[in-house]
Amino acid sequence: MKATEARKQIRELSSDELKAKASELKGELFKAKIQNHTNQLDSTAKLRGLRREIARINTVLTQRADKAAEAKS
Repeated sequence: MKATEARKQIRELSSDELKAKASELKGELFKAKIQNHTNQLDSTAKLRGLRREIARINTVLTQRADKAAEAKS
């Protein structure tokens, strides 16, 4: 999946869905880190991809929060 497609899919989700997805990805990241330390992880690129996906979600959530705060004031 290309980054632009991932961004489009992330922006289509609601904030609650994004929070749930971020939580799920954090769990996956934790498991992948454990596998990496025990030499069971095949591709260390998975760690980077998970971190980036979490960062994308957090960015969208922050942008939405800023936009909501700006609309209030």
